[in-house]
Amino acid sequence: MVDDGSSLYEVIFRRRDVRGQFTGEPIPDGVLERVLTAAHAAPSVGLTQPWDFVLVTDRGLSLAFWEHVQHERDVFATGLDPERARQFSEIRIEGVLEASLAIVVTYNPDRGAPDVLGRHAIADAGLYSVCLAIENLWLAATAEGLGMGWVSFYREAFLARLLDIPVPVRPVAWLSLGPVTHLEPIPDLERHHWRQRRPLEAAMHLNRWGHHVETAQNLHATQSSPSSERA
Repeated sequence: MVDDGSSLYEVIFRRRDVRGQFTGEPIPDGVLERVLTAAHAAPSVGLTQPWDFVLVTDRGLSLAFWEHVQHERDVFATGLDPERARQFSEIRIEGVLEASLAIVVTYNPDRGAPDVLGRHAIADAGLYSVCLAIENLWLAATAEGLGMGWVSFYREAFLARLLDIPVPVRPVAWLSLGPVTHLEPIPDLERHHWRQRRPLEAAMHLNRWGHHVETAQNLHATQSSPSSERA
């Protein structure tokens, strides 16, 4: 495992959605097992662990998926105005064929059913659990010096047929994974001026929606101390 003294926070901010930096070199067995173990250690509603990991190494499957992604890219582009379409044409959306392998993460809503502790009021809680496993995998891959790209330009039904995924299991993510030349210091969509990151203060609300805190530091001043509560 890479041990360069990096903190969890450093890994979080270094993580990137990788598209064009894959080298195609193989991932050492020990590294692949570690990142998958990290993903499998994610918290899950009712301890259902509703995820599975389909490792795709077959070039024919990757090529078929890549062709499908290109079609969906074209579908998306047709709905853009000319200026937005020009911007989009410069943005790479995948590294399917260049990555060392793909991991398709799935969600099985039947695992642990019908008595899934904690899911009775929030039907999507199991799906959220799968996303936590993906985030664990992504951060572990970054810590190991790998790149990962989440490809979302696809139809679930197509991917399920391609990989023989049975109903009611859902494919949640095609993750391209492998060694990279580097990780970009600025995310692609920011570099291509597609969107800019929101500041934290714009996303913080105090007690009720729309009651914003001017800065994260000011949040401390809004917290009541135990002594003031007793007064």
